[in-house]
Amino acid sequence: MHLSENIVLRPRFQFQVSATKYELLAAFQNAKKSQKAYVLSIVDDHIFIKIPKQKQHFWSPQLHLELRTNEDSGLMLHGLFGPNPTVWTLFMFLHFVVATLFIGLGAWAYSNYALDQSYRLQLVMMFVLIGIWFTLYFAGRMGKKAGRKETNELYSFMQSIVSIP
Repeated sequence: MHLSENIVLRPRFQFQVSATKYELLAAFQNAKKSQKAYVLSIVDDHIFIKIPKQKQHFWSPQLHLELRTNEDSGLMLHGLFGPNPTVWTLFMFLHFVVATLFIGLGAWAYSNYALDQSYRLQLVMMFVLIGIWFTLYFAGRMGKKAGRKETNELYSFMQSIVSIP
């Protein structure tokens, strides 16, 4: 699998599978019992493949697979690579805080401008927040790069079960 270098921090893929949903779920259930290299969790039509706790690092990815049945094309397998949900939630929270502060500082700066008062501090802080946002973005990119080897391993493991090219 080739992970592109575009802006996507959580790579996605999808393809059609010739097996039925029940055959595929059974194959993952068998893999769950027969190997210890990965941790598999199966909930309804969702399969989560993770790195074992003792081998995980902060940026370790996990693979979320969803099985969807289409009337026209049969079974579709949708995959999403992402960090641990706790890491993802932390990053989204930090982005939300930065955006909220940026909007608040923008309103405060405009109020000071309308009142003919100094708004330099607010503008400086807004530029600092832009710097923080870029730092968060590049930290996410570095995390994706740090987990690339594990991402490829998870994808290869999934391929071996699904038997796709």
